[in-house]
This record gives sequence, C-alpha cells and structure tokens, in this order.
Amino acid sequence: MLFDPQEAKVRDGQRRSEAAVAQSKGMLLANLMHFARTLRAAGLPVGPGKVIEAVAAVETVGLSDRHDFYWALFAVFVHRPEQRLIFDQAFHVFWRNPDLLKKMMSLVLPELSAAGEEDKGAEMARRLAEALHPNRAPASGRETSETEIDAAMTFSDRERLHAMDFEKMSLEELAQTKAAIARLELPVLAVRMRRFAPDPRGARVDLRASMRAALRSGAFIELKKRSAKKRPPPLVILCDISGSMSRYSRIFLHFMHAVTNDHDRVSTFVFGTRLTNITRYLKHRDVDLALERVAEAVADWSGGTRIGAALNDFNRLWSRRVLAQGAIVLLITDGLDRDAGQGIAAAMDRLRRSCRRLIWLNPLLRYEGFEPRSLGMKAMLPYVDEFRPVHNLESLEELIAALREPAGPRGLAGRRAPQAKGEEAA
Repeated sequence: MLFDPQEAKVRDGQRRSEAAVAQSKGMLLANLMHFARTLRAAGLPVGPGKVIEAVAAVETVGLSDRHDFYWALFAVFVHRPEQRLIFDQAFHVFWRNPDLLKKMMSLVLPELSAAGEEDKGAEMARRLAEALHPNRAPASGRETSETEIDAAMTFSDRERLHAMDFEKMSLEELAQTKAAIARLELPVLAVRMRRFAPDPRGARVDLRASMRAALRSGAFIELKKRSAKKRPPPLVILCDISGSMSRYSRIFLHFMHAVTNDHDRVSTFVFGTRLTNITRYLKHRDVDLALERVAEAVADWSGGTRIGAALNDFNRLWSRRVLAQGAIVLLITDGLDRDAGQGIAAAMDRLRRSCRRLIWLNPLLRYEGFEPRSLGMKAMLPYVDEFRPVHNLESLEELIAALREPAGPRGLAGRRAPQAKGEEAA
C-alpha cells in the first residue's frame, strides 16, 4: 500500500482535533466539579449526582451561548428561591466576570454592611466569599481596644448565634454551632418500668427476698420491700438526608453523634430513598471519623425522599428491636415526599402505636406563615404527638427541655402544632 502524504496529514489533523476535544471536555469536567464544590461549601445541597446532571446539561446546550450555559447550570443546582442569589454570584465570580469578582472580593470587608441595612441574601453571600477564599483572614480595620466592649460583643454574638438559622450561618458560625451541639446534654425524663428493684422504702413486699432473709437469720422474718425501676426510655432518631434537608442534616448528624455518645440506648437512622442504620458508626468518640464512616455507609445523600417506604422498612425490620420499653421517636424531616404521601399514613400509624412519644421536628415550621399543604405533611400530622421547629440552637434547647417533661396525652391536642389558615391541626 502506497503512502499518501495528504491522507496522513488529514488523519493527523483528526487525531489532534479529537485530542483537543477530549482535553477540553476534561477541563470542563474539572471546572464543573470545582464549581460544584464551591456551591456546596457556600451552603447549597450539591452532591455527586448534581455534578453528573450538570455535565449532561452542559453537553446538551453546548458552550456557544453563555446565557444557555447559565440557565442549564441554574436548572440543576437551584431548587429554592433563597438559593438563587448565591448561585448567581458564584456563577459570575467563578466563570470570570471581572466586575462581580471585585464585588465578591470586597464582601469580606466589614465596611460594606451599613447599620440597619438588611439584605435577604447577605448570609449566603458571606458564605460564598468564605468558600472562594477559605484561607483569607478577616479584615481587622475596626478593632476594639476596651475589654468591656469585647465582653458585651461576646454576649451579643452568643445570643445571635443561638437564634440564627442553620442555613444562614457562615462557615465559622457553623463550626461554633457544632462545638456548642457537642456540649449539649440530653437528660431524658426517667419513666417507670415493669421490673422491680430492692428499696427499703418501697410500697411492695418482696416475698422471695423476705423468705431468703428469714432462712439465713432463723430468728424472725424481716419484710423486704421493693419498688418499680425508673430508667430513661430508649431514644430513636430518624433523620431525613434528602436534597431539601441537606443543609440541616449535616448539623443534625452532629446532634445525633452527641446524643448517641451521651446515652446508652440510642438508635439512629437516616433515610432519603432508602433507610440506613448508622448507630454503630456514630458510637465512635471522634466526630470527624464517625461522620466519615457514615458518609461511606450512606449512598443516597442529597437525593429524593421516600418517607413512606423508609418508615415501612423501619417498621418491618427494626421496630421490634429498638422500640421496646416505650421508646421516644424523633422524626426529623420537612415532610416533602417524592411519592406524594403514598403509604405514609399507614406507616405513621404503626410507628405511633409502637412508641411512647412521637415528635416531628420540621425546619419549615420556623416560618410564621407555614401551612402543611403537601400530601406528605397532611398524611403525617394526625399521628404525631408534638410538632416542633428545628432550625437553630434555640430550637434544640427547647426540644431538650420538652424531653425533660412528662409526656402528656397522645396526639397534637394541647401540644405545639402549626396554625394553618383554614385548617385545624389534627
């Protein structure tokens, strides 16, 4: 076969073009992954699945139009109105918009925040600045020199941190919150058990112990008494780790770790599209190692939510093991279900009958105008004993205070419940 220089030149050009396309795709994939990590560090619920969806969306719309590229990534990463600002700023900064880059570089300076001015996305913008510049020290243009002012500011910051929403915290505030959660104590009220223990002041006579004492002494019979044992009931935590709960579920894992290491009968589960028992992983004293093992064991992070299926699996596989002796169940979820509430009512009914107290913790309850409109929420409400918000340190402290009190009558009557417009709480 004769060598054709023209054909060899064409083939060489094709190989070079294919190599250039492959290299550009590799660079695009690396940039998209880095962009997704930036969004995740700034607080958006971004997992590996979102990165794959983003790559597919970009391949579909192409890179010829920046407008199409923006909205393709927007459709993948943004799911709530408050996430739009952080995505918009992150997009223009990351993909090199010089004007917004200068603006975001100056976000770490305290002079930008005027007194009394409130920005709806200021907290998220501050998290973006920290995510883009993790090693940058905060500006120290205004340093107080008096100790009295420092003490007052410390107290003010502590109060503000207790009332601040987990979703609006900066990276430093999240670290302080995790440290505060690790110091929380959960003294659950002890309840009466069926078993008895020796008690000199008991109301019941222990005949067996009395007869054994009489056989040893042989002179007279001394009546031994006993009373019912008291012990904190088991605690079971079911936590939603779907995409809508991603920002809160990370904090709740620290709370679950602190509770698991503080009590001897605590069972912890997470669910998204499936149920996973993470009790043994959280028993490790090192919280970082414990959460690393949890991340390796759980495969459905930041995905959809199948509340009915997850609760059915819990009732079928775990309820008889962990709900003995009147356990207290903490159900942490926003109630947004992918299956439109299918199977939730029956699963919640069985769960409520199997436990002493069923408490639903919902971050959405922090809104004053909250209404349980979704089918999943409406199916869950009639079967819970308490309905509480859980979105900041203050709400966690209120939960701890509620667990110290004796349980009242079953159902939401007389308990904290949402006041929906035109709808009475079950």
